[in-house]
Amino acid sequence: MSSGAISLAERYRAARAASEALAAPLSPEDCALQSMPDASPVKWHLAHTSWFFETFVLERAEERFEPYHPSFRFLFNSYYQSVGPQYARPHRGLLSRPTLAEVRAYRAAVDERVAALLARGGVAADALAVVELGLHHEQQHQELLLTDVKHLFGGNPLRPAYRELAPPPRTEVAPLRFVGFDAGLRELGHAGPGFAFDNEGPRHRAYVPAFTLASRAATNGEFLAFVEDGGYERPELWLSDGFAWRAAEGVSAPLYWEKTDGGWTTLTLGDVRALRPEEPVVHVSFYEAAAYAAWADARLPTEAEWELAAAEAPVDGNFVEGGRLHPAPAPAGPGLAQLFGDVWEWTRSDYAPYPGYAPGAGALGEYNGKFMCNQRVLRGGSCASPRSHLRATYRNFFAPGARWQFSGVRLARDA
Repeated sequence: MSSGAISLAERYRAARAASEALAAPLSPEDCALQSMPDASPVKWHLAHTSWFFETFVLERAEERFEPYHPSFRFLFNSYYQSVGPQYARPHRGLLSRPTLAEVRAYRAAVDERVAALLARGGVAADALAVVELGLHHEQQHQELLLTDVKHLFGGNPLRPAYRELAPPPRTEVAPLRFVGFDAGLRELGHAGPGFAFDNEGPRHRAYVPAFTLASRAATNGEFLAFVEDGGYERPELWLSDGFAWRAAEGVSAPLYWEKTDGGWTTLTLGDVRALRPEEPVVHVSFYEAAAYAAWADARLPTEAEWELAAAEAPVDGNFVEGGRLHPAPAPAGPGLAQLFGDVWEWTRSDYAPYPGYAPGAGALGEYNGKFMCNQRVLRGGSCASPRSHLRATYRNFFAPGARWQFSGVRLARDA
C-alpha cells in the first residue's frame, strides 16, 4: 500500500469516527426525527454518507459488488438522478425502519469493505479521488447533523440540550474597523495543491474594484440595535423578495432569539442563555444580512472580495474540534479576525459557475453544478465546521431565506 493510500485510510477512519462521535449524545428517538423539509434526521445523515461510499466507491471498485440492502439505494439517495429515484426528502422523518442500530450496522459493513479496498493496494487513482471526495462530503454532513439537531431541539418546548456546553468567559468586543484593499486584476479560485470541490475552479482572473472589509463579523449587540430601530419593519432597507419573505415567515429577529421580560435570549446546542452582545450574530438569512448591511450604511462583500481578503490568512478560528459549538467573540488585534470559523458569512454574490466551469461526467457531476440557480454564496466556515474542510476558495451556498445554518454577517463598503 502506498503512503498516500495509508494516509487516505487513516483519514477515512477519522472522518467516519467523527460522525459517530457527533451522534453519540443523541437517543434513537432524537436520531429519527425531521423538523422541516430542509433538514434531515441524524439517522439519515449516517446512512446517506455510507450510501455515498457504497454507491460511488464500492460499486465501481469491487470485482463482485453486492449491495448491503437493495432498498438502501432508493432510501438514502439524496438527489442523484443519474443513480435512480429517491425517497421524498420531506418524508425522511417517517422512516422508522431501518432502525438506528441497523443503520450503524450498515456503516460498519461499508467501513469494513472500504478498508479492505484501500488495504489491498492497486486501487485506481480515480477511485481514490472519489474516496477523498466522500470524506469532504461526510464533513459537510457532520455540520448539517449539528444544525439539523439544533433546529429539531429548537422546536421542542422542553428545549433539550444536545450536550452540556461550558459557559464562555465574558470578553469585550473588539472595535469594528474597516480594512482597505486596492483595486486590481486578481487571480481567484482554487489552484492547488490539495483537495477542492469542482465549483472552486477553474482558477481565473477578475477585476476587483477597491473596497473595504469589516475587521470582524457583526455582533449580537450591533444587530440588536438594528432590531430596536425597527429594521425589520422598514421596507427601504430590504430587497423586495426579502421583505415579502419577512412578512410571509413572520420574522422579526434572528432565528432562536426570544424576547422575555428579562431581555433577549438565544438558543445554543447546550442551553437557552441570555443574548451576549459581544458574540457574532448568527442564524440570519441573506435577506436579513443584506437589510442589516443597508441599515449600517454598508453592504455585503462579493465573494471575490472575501476571497481576496482571506487568500493569505491562516485557517485558524473557532471550529467544531474546539467543542464550543457556538460563535465566539472576535479576538482583539490588527488585521481581519474571524475569517474562518464562528459563522458562515453571506456574500452578495449569486452562486454561479466560474468562467470555463463544466460539471464532471456521470452522477458525481450532479454534486454542485446543478444547484447554480437561486442560491447565494457564503464563505469562511462556522463553529460547526471541521477545520480541515475549509480553505479560502471554499464556496458554500444556500437559498437566500435559509437561516438554520450558522450564518452571519461581515460588512463591506466601496473604497
